Amino acid sequence: MKKLSFLFLFVMAFQSCSEAEKQESQAELFARIDTEIKQNAKGYSTLKEATETIGHRLTGSDNGAKAEEYTFNKFKEYGFEDVAYQTFEVEAWSRGTVSLEINGEAIKVVTLGHSPVKAEVTGEVVDMGNGLEADYEAQPGAVEDKIALVYINLLEGSPEGLSNLHRSEKTALAIKYGAKGIIIINQVPNGVLLTGTASVTGELIPIPAVCIGMEDGMALKETLKTGSATATIEMTNNSDVIKARNVVATLPGSEIPQEEIVVGGHLDSWDLATGAIDNGIGSFAVLDIARAFKANNLQPKRTVKFIMFMGEEQGLLGSKHLVEEAIENNTIDNIKYMMNLDMAGNPIGMNAGGKLDNEAFYKELGATIQQQDSIFENTFSNRSGLHSDHQPFMLEGVPILSVHSNLDRSIYGCYHSDCDDFNLVNEEHMTNTARFGTMILYALANADTLPATKMDSETTKQFMIDNDLKEKLIIGGDWKWGE
Repeated sequence: MKKLSFLFLFVMAFQSCSEAEKQESQAELFARIDTEIKQNAKGYSTLKEATETIGHRLTGSDNGAKAEEYTFNKFKEYGFEDVAYQTFEVEAWSRGTVSLEINGEAIKVVTLGHSPVKAEVTGEVVDMGNGLEADYEAQPGAVEDKIALVYINLLEGSPEGLSNLHRSEKTALAIKYGAKGIIIINQVPNGVLLTGTASVTGELIPIPAVCIGMEDGMALKETLKTGSATATIEMTNNSDVIKARNVVATLPGSEIPQEEIVVGGHLDSWDLATGAIDNGIGSFAVLDIARAFKANNLQPKRTVKFIMFMGEEQGLLGSKHLVEEAIENNTIDNIKYMMNLDMAGNPIGMNAGGKLDNEAFYKELGATIQQQDSIFENTFSNRSGLHSDHQPFMLEGVPILSVHSNLDRSIYGCYHSDCDDFNLVNEEHMTNTARFGTMILYALANADTLPATKMDSETTKQFMIDNDLKEKLIIGGDWKWGE
């Protein structure tokens, strides 16, 4: 009996040592990755070079094509043998001229994406508050053949529990209720103007959509409390079918190459500035994570595809194309996870969307990352939103992954605006994204068992409902489960 007890204790001790050695092995690997990236990170310098030599990265523009070529060549420079363009056709929108007069006074304005090629409308302005369905239902017929005025966020004093909508969804509601135009008030002070698509489908909308500054917008709301206002919107824009390209660098898996982990960020940007924050800090971090995989000779069990998506700003065009092609080729089930970096930086934790089988995987992974640097707080969530390149994957049940960013909130005021330039970028934060992002991605791609599996249709539907996404998907025409 004593011999059996001794043998049992010996086996248990051996197993404990083996587990400790395995954990130490991952910690040692992360330490090596950490040291290399701290010494050789290229995300900040490549983004700086791109913003200086290319400028904005609007899909369909000459600049967009230059950005595609730039990242293709960088993947090659970093040692990837399998780098490819994935070409798709899009109806690419670009701005022309715009003017807005309210009661005869010129107002500083910017056009929202996918507004008509030509428009000239004059109409009474009607304040529709937050621009949600409830606002229109409370004033039946109020905006028919008139111009809707809505706030881009939720107004102070709004009822508790309201869920905001994307600018494109607010535009879709204005169209639904008969508006002939829409004016959206930005939430950022000091006259900052915001652009971005006003189309839920990526196709041209039938009414002009514009954005005005917060101060002008709030002054107009005050006018409408006691009086009336007439607005004239005139604009020209361009829309042509062109070719754009996702850039895909593939690192084959060492043991189960048929299983793929997709990591991406949208390379394209709007054209008012250089798109350094949206989404330079995300896409060029993906590029640096790819560099780190090669520099550290990381060969995970699963295939990793590093993707620079184009067309995100104009309706997730590149990611939708990739998913649609995977469905047509019967390879969608090969995609086991999608990690998205959109305006992501200085990570302190992770968000894993989908039905999790093993939440502890992320907590244990985060704890190992914390051993490298305590600024990684190991926060965790299981939720999801819309309007970025994870969305087409998520709607097919693919588990998604992103990071909890710890960035200076002030930089988001320049999102989609003429101040989104390289001076906003923090080098240390970009390096941290590469450091922790590489560790997260490698651990996922090399896991014995993935912490989540693809959801079936009904589970995906319920995940959308649980995340308060049903109404938004219905408005956008992406709800595929009926009523």
